[in-house]
Amino acid sequence: MKIHDAVVLVTGANRGIGLAFTRELLVRGARKVYAGARDPSTVTLPGVEPLRLDVTKSDDVAAAVARAGDVTLVINNAGIGAVGGFLAPDSEAVTRRMFETNFFGMLRVSQAFAPALKENGGGALLNVLSIASWINGAQLAGYAASKSAAWSLTNALRHELAAQKTRVTALHMAFVDTDLVRALDRPKARPEDIVRLALDGLEAGLDEVIGDATTQHVKQHLSAAAASYLPQRG
Repeated sequence: MKIHDAVVLVTGANRGIGLAFTRELLVRGARKVYAGARDPSTVTLPGVEPLRLDVTKSDDVAAAVARAGDVTLVINNAGIGAVGGFLAPDSEAVTRRMFETNFFGMLRVSQAFAPALKENGGGALLNVLSIASWINGAQLAGYAASKSAAWSLTNALRHELAAQKTRVTALHMAFVDTDLVRALDRPKARPEDIVRLALDGLEAGLDEVIGDATTQHVKQHLSAAAASYLPQRG
């Protein structure tokens, strides 16, 4: 699909990758950009329409569909993360919270907006995933599990929505310079660069967009004898 003249909803649009998406969408000539956020007053980018949308709340999602029923592209970007492993005392509660946003939120939005996309010609979903969909260490254990589940959701939606001609594109990337991983001392991509690649891939009709060399390496070695998701022993 083409971004020019598209009507787009971006979830989690007030900062980080979501904010970068809204900026790039305007540059590419989107006709309308709904910028979803828990608190719409935090959406300050000129040219977008702030929209109250907490993806963990069914009432918010239903209200968003009622207001933004003209969408042709939904970007499922909203996500949260927390540092820590599964053996931490609070890991169950922390992981449940991340699943509620990163998996169930994506499911809730996709399910709610699928009829609108069908009505408007099919359109597309762009789901923001992660290199953590495929690998999981102790540093971001619950977050990675939620992204693995979101990857599985994305793959299933691709099949379920094919009949209504809705394209489903997955975006995978390693660390991006946002608040989510600001405390981690790792090389990080610029949100603007990742967003451009994602929208280029969507317009080219790709099912998956790989945002950086590290993620490409991990994907290529998922089936290796020393698979990329296994501990690398020196």
